[in-house]
Amino acid sequence: MAGSRQVDLLEPINLAEHLDKVELYLGQVCQIAGISKMQLDYWTNKAQIPTKGKKQRIYDIDALETVMLIKQAKDKGLNLGAAIEAARSFREQRTNGALL
Repeated sequence: MAGSRQVDLLEPINLAEHLDKVELYLGQVCQIAGISKMQLDYWTNKAQIPTKGKKQRIYDIDALETVMLIKQAKDKGLNLGAAIEAARSFREQRTNGALL
């Protein structure tokens, strides 16, 4: 009986509201995006994806999204330069409200 009263105190959690706090290591980003560490290093430098960390790169959710957009564009046949530009443009449009 006491357990059901405790459960009644809980409310659903919207995880999307907390994703800006998530930090991922290089290996985790590679696993999520389905790319190699070598690709991620190269893309990070080429696309100037911001990272934290001194000894090891740490990616936030925005950086992960950029990597995944680049991967999506590459999978659709774009070369890396065009994929980076497509990812940038997509994020800018969304930020400016065009894709809301």
